[in-house]
Amino acid sequence: MSRGMPRLPRPLMDLWDWQSQAACRDVNPELFFSPESERGVRKRAREMVAKSLCGTCPVQPECRQHALAVGEPYGVWGGTTESERDNAPLEHRKSA
Repeated sequence: MSRGMPRLPRPLMDLWDWQSQAACRDVNPELFFSPESERGVRKRAREMVAKSLCGTCPVQPECRQHALAVGEPYGVWGGTTESERDNAPLEHRKSA
């Protein structure tokens, strides 16, 4: 390969293969995403259940890293909520 040739991107399967191993792959996505009207105790309870499933997941770090890297604005990803990701130190978001 010559120096002037740009590197080809990694195959998409390599980038997303971790999702096939996720504990949530067969779970109703409503567990991870809040309806617009959901607030307070009900929202915290749903998030707690979602986060407990994330705690059993073999690809939790990859999921959290993805959410931080892309700035995922909604839902529970890798055991983190929207507000937890918003409050993550900037260096965690950049390194993700």
